[in-house]
Parts: sequence; C-alpha cells; structure tokens
Amino acid sequence: MQHNFTILRRTRENILKIVNNFDLEQLNAIPQGLNNNLAWNLGHVIVTQQLLCYRLSGLDCHVTNEVISDFRKGSRPESKISQASIDQFKTQLHTLVDQTEKDYQAGVFKEYKTYTTSFGITLASAEEAIRFNNVHEAMHLGNMIIIKKLIG
Repeated sequence: MQHNFTILRRTRENILKIVNNFDLEQLNAIPQGLNNNLAWNLGHVIVTQQLLCYRLSGLDCHVTNEVISDFRKGSRPESKISQASIDQFKTQLHTLVDQTEKDYQAGVFKEYKTYTTSFGITLASAEEAIRFNNVHEAMHLGNMIIIKKLIG
C-alpha cells in the first residue's frame, strides 16, 4: 500500500504546482463550456478522498459537512471560494494524506460499505478505495491541466 500513498502524494504535489501559479480570481474562473474551476477541483479531490476512505468505512471525515456539501460529486461552484478556504485546502493536500496513511497503518479502517463509483468500479474495502482514489485524483489533475491552459 505504501506505493499508493506515494502516488497520491505526487499527484497532489502536481495539483499544488498548478494552484500555486494562479491568483484567487483565476482559481475561481470557470472557463467557457466548463462547469467548474481550479478551486472547485482542489476542494473536490480532498472531499472525495475523505468520503471514499473514511465515510464509507463508517468513520468521521476530517473535513466539515459544509465542505463536503460544497465539493462532493454532483456539486459545482455556487459562489467564489475564499482565499482562506484555498489556503486550508492547500495544507490539507498534504496533511490528510499523512493522516490517512497513519490511520491505515494503525488499522483504523476495519469496515467498509460497498460502493460503486461513477466509473462503474465497485469498492469493497478501504484498500480498494485508496487505490481507486488515485485514479480519481489523476483524472481531476488532467481536468486542472486543461483549465490551466484555458485561463493561463
């Protein structure tokens, strides 16, 4: 499993490199023809990882219910995302991976509610969720690269 956490960290480093190259207005800009922005993608990858790994394991997420509501699957940016939220997400890109790895090593993920993703992949364990989350985050990194080119 260690390699999966390495992949997640590298993906999040690449996400952070993109986010760090834009100001707040650019992070909140929704390019024509798209329905989200860099800021939403940033929050979305954090929320999705928490839901896939923690909530489906019957555990509390390390983000608030409000953040979950604003960035979960099916949501879209309804208002500008604040600099404070962006800064918090940037920190959480690293801290929540560290927390998940620590919890995994401590055996915290004991139960799991089977879940079929929008990719059509059924997850039946936290290990499967951790691996699948890397696919999900890589897809959103790709989306962010496209948005970067459109707003850049």
